[in-house]
Amino acid sequence: MAHTVSVTTSATTRPTPGSVRAPRVAWQVKFAVLVLIWGSSFLFMKVGLEAMSPVQIATLRVLTGTAVVLGLLAMAGGRLPRGWQVWRHMIVFGFFLSAFPFTLFAMSETRVSSALAGIGNSTTPIATVLAGLVLLPHERPSARKLAAVTVGFLGVVLIAQPWTVAERPDLLGFGMAVAGGASYGVGWTYYRRFLSGADLGGLSQPAAVLLVGSGFLIPTSLVAWWLDRDHLATPWATHGTVGGIRAWLPLLAVLALGALGTGLAFMFQYDVVRAAGPVVGSTITYLIPVVSVLLGTLVLGEHLTWAAVAGFGVVLAAALTINSPDRRAREAGSNA
Repeated sequence: MAHTVSVTTSATTRPTPGSVRAPRVAWQVKFAVLVLIWGSSFLFMKVGLEAMSPVQIATLRVLTGTAVVLGLLAMAGGRLPRGWQVWRHMIVFGFFLSAFPFTLFAMSETRVSSALAGIGNSTTPIATVLAGLVLLPHERPSARKLAAVTVGFLGVVLIAQPWTVAERPDLLGFGMAVAGGASYGVGWTYYRRFLSGADLGGLSQPAAVLLVGSGFLIPTSLVAWWLDRDHLATPWATHGTVGGIRAWLPLLAVLALGALGTGLAFMFQYDVVRAAGPVVGSTITYLIPVVSVLLGTLVLGEHLTWAAVAGFGVVLAAALTINSPDRRAREAGSNA
């Protein structure tokens, strides 16, 4: 789910043509799988909440994803980044790319629908521009992109509908979803500032990110259990009351979320970027909320108000404008 801003930053590590063997699976197939996996992650979290807390979901998701990525890294003969100079920045980067957003999205879905939480993910490009103003002051965004940020903010306000009480979503829940999407933008901007030359390629970086996430979430889950130990016998105890096959669905949903949406998806993401480039890869950002809305509506019976749909359209248009190249960049590319 939602690491799509990495597409533009990891492109610098893309191998030169002919340096690697042609993949067995076409990048177009991996692209489609990525959209489905990350789009369905909000459905998986909603199902997981039937028996698990948000912190439990985030922790199990990261641990499962870490096991998958480390296994793939070992099979590929790769290695983790080395040196404290890299890891001290990786701690910040990993926090904003895994522990923080994964927990926020799960928490948001205790208060809003999975469809609306997925829409919150679409704010990542807007947050990237705002974070760049602070962390990358030498890269001034164009007036067009700044205007798109303003329009995107208005789209978020339209979704929140603060002028009405009857139809507006839970503002805290939707705010957590927006903050989760914004976390990716902050994290990848931080990466560009401090870690752009440290990526070893392959699965080295995502493995490090998930290890950092595990380092944050394991103690967090223990503290959360200790505070609620009167209701939960162990940190891994569930609160579900359903029986039969339904009792296993939340666990299976979160395991799928970790193995597929946090493990396998990392590998596919980098394959798509290396094969098709950053521009194509960045379009995943726009399709994730579409899938989450469709699944939430068709599978869970959720519904969105007209304001939420209209606001999503505004945010999507703003994100497309932000990620599209400026005229100067287009002219430079055509003259190259």
